[in-house]
Amino acid sequence: MTSALSGIFFRFQIEQKLNKKQTYIFCANHTSNLDILAFCLLARGAYHFMGKEELMKNPVLGIFFRTIDIPVNRESKIGAFKAFKRAADNLDQGMSLIIFPEGRIDNSYPPVLQDFKNGPFRLAIEKGIPVVPVSIQNLWQIMWDDGVKYGSRPGIVDIYVHKPILTNILADQTDENLRDQVYAIINSKL
Repeated sequence: MTSALSGIFFRFQIEQKLNKKQTYIFCANHTSNLDILAFCLLARGAYHFMGKEELMKNPVLGIFFRTIDIPVNRESKIGAFKAFKRAADNLDQGMSLIIFPEGRIDNSYPPVLQDFKNGPFRLAIEKGIPVVPVSIQNLWQIMWDDGVKYGSRPGIVDIYVHKPILTNILADQTDENLRDQVYAIINSKL
């Protein structure tokens, strides 16, 4: 793995073992481009990412965002609707969704957890898909954002995977309540 060659290792603490056959919506804080790599190591089975449309310009990530993953134009409500419709279709086919509900990497250093968008939580309740909150605890100290401003260094990245929140029993709960619950859970380990 490329990260190991550069001296970056990932250490996962998992609160409850995840069912390899279950479809999930993974929600995590977003502080580094390496967050994506962390999920490639964590997620099992079929999964896809939802991310900003600008990633299509990246020579490597662009390949995935044109084929498997779902780009989102954050400036277009119609574009966002189409992206979430495609994500819903993928969930129906058993593909887990990995999303960073902040919608971007924070501009401040050290990063502060930003407000979450409602989309993934509305989707989780509508589809009855469990949400897995994930706290990426210190990756920003090893490589913040793309690493250009502060560089990167070797180290161990600590990632806390919280137990899934079952949404099929939350019919009366709003997406805002679920959003706030997931925010608090993620923030509790940062």
